[in-house]
Amino acid sequence: MISSGNRNPVKCNVIMPGQERDDLSEQQALSPHAFQPIQSQTLNRTRKLRVALITSSYNYIRDGVALTLNRLVEYLERNEVEVLVFAPVAKTPALAHNGTIVPVRSLPLPFRPEYRVALGVPRGVRKRMREFNPDIIHLTSPDILGYSALKLALKWKIPVVASYHTRFETYFEHYGAAVLRKPLANYLRKFYGMCSELYVPSASMAEVLVAEGVHTKIRLWSRGVDTSLFHPNKRSQGWRSKMGIGPDELVVAFVGRLVREKRLSTLVKTFHGLREARVAHRSLIVGDGPEESALRKQLPDGVFTGALEGEDLACAYASADIFLFPSDTESFGNVTLEAMASGLPAVCADATGSRSLVDVGATGFLGKAESAETFIEHVRTLAKDAGLRQRMGMAARERSLRTSWDDVMGQILGYYNNCLTDPART
Repeated sequence: MISSGNRNPVKCNVIMPGQERDDLSEQQALSPHAFQPIQSQTLNRTRKLRVALITSSYNYIRDGVALTLNRLVEYLERNEVEVLVFAPVAKTPALAHNGTIVPVRSLPLPFRPEYRVALGVPRGVRKRMREFNPDIIHLTSPDILGYSALKLALKWKIPVVASYHTRFETYFEHYGAAVLRKPLANYLRKFYGMCSELYVPSASMAEVLVAEGVHTKIRLWSRGVDTSLFHPNKRSQGWRSKMGIGPDELVVAFVGRLVREKRLSTLVKTFHGLREARVAHRSLIVGDGPEESALRKQLPDGVFTGALEGEDLACAYASADIFLFPSDTESFGNVTLEAMASGLPAVCADATGSRSLVDVGATGFLGKAESAETFIEHVRTLAKDAGLRQRMGMAARERSLRTSWDDVMGQILGYYNNCLTDPART
């Protein structure tokens, strides 16, 4: 085993890809850069690198976390890294997963049964993990499973890293439990403080974590987009006609899970406000979730497609005219990048993730998540100016071309190698 070395908290810093210095100024560390893999050290090993991936979402629900992690495992195995995934599973998988899963006993999450929660690492799973003898343990969720695996990694002196995917602490206000936000934020600070490194998807998310006092080495791990799949040329009048959308109708699209934390209340108020302001449009809702029934009642004239994927999803994006996304609980915003790759101007919440993607006035606009009025005004501006929509859509497409998924996943492999060869850990 490779020793994890000194785990005492260090001065908080954010290291962008290509920057390996720890003495960066805060402005340098948090400024956006082109995302390129870092130069990794060569490991002197007699076998393949072994990574244990501990996650609460991998194949039983098709969300952004699961899709990103499946891409990671596919990339690592393609580059001769041995990976074992430890995760809850369901009787009916939502997707054909990559790699090998070791199922961890779990229960449906109360009030959100589409998600599952594992109550720790059972003895048999612990034995399998020990036999696998990983060089590094990668945690993706600070839940009971993640905390249990973290304690094992520290006990076994295995380097442990974490990636940040979901802003759990922001969820409570949407479910009448805002009082729990501060205690959870304190727990998250301690959890990530025990990890050797933390990988975050956007510079804006890194800024929040630094401000909240996370004391560990933070590295930027962005997200990619398939720009050949998500492309403006996927626009289809035939698809629009099938959905009951006329050739000249302006389509304002929302794509995502239909859950409260996506600020669906702001979404509904925005669409209602556009009607009241006599802004001609059709609302397009792509996705499913527990709030779908209520949303259909509130938006009776909306076009609901349910969850889409692949070419169907790409066609839906490109056949719209404006992307609307008021959610402020994203750590990155994969759907925003997909919409931009499809040539849509984006109107998003001024929040983590979107703040790092949307160039205000160039590729779209940002509004206050709780204020439908700001979204109404921005959509109205775009609705009345086809030339502006076209210019912003072209700029959004150009912005999306900066990152490939292989570049993004190559960052993680470089981070793993540098973590293992860090002199401070020997």
